Amino acid sequence: MLKIDLKKEEKDLTMVLEGRLDTTAAPEAEEVLRGQLPDTESLTVDMEKLEYISSAGLRVLMFAKRELRKKGSDKMKLTHVNEIIMEIFEVTGFSEIFDIEAE
Repeated sequence: MLKIDLKKEEKDLTMVLEGRLDTTAAPEAEEVLRGQLPDTESLTVDMEKLEYISSAGLRVLMFAKRELRKKGSDKMKLTHVNEIIMEIFEVTGFSEIFDIEAE
């Protein structure tokens, strides 16, 4: 189960994730981003309460990064990344792709 909260200030979007970003939840997360990214220049994904991320969840993050880059923005960061999620990022190489602020 994934809970998504959005906070938007002008063109800056913060997406707060709680629970599991897995195969079941990834389509919903991508759909939320599809609706928000057209008028977003900066994206922060707060993962303080994220318990797990699967390869489907990683694809959602890559989707968001690609969409921002298409618009000429590279302003995307992942915050409050716990040890479990950070280990997944390190094993997959995502720690080299994203601006990550660990806990």
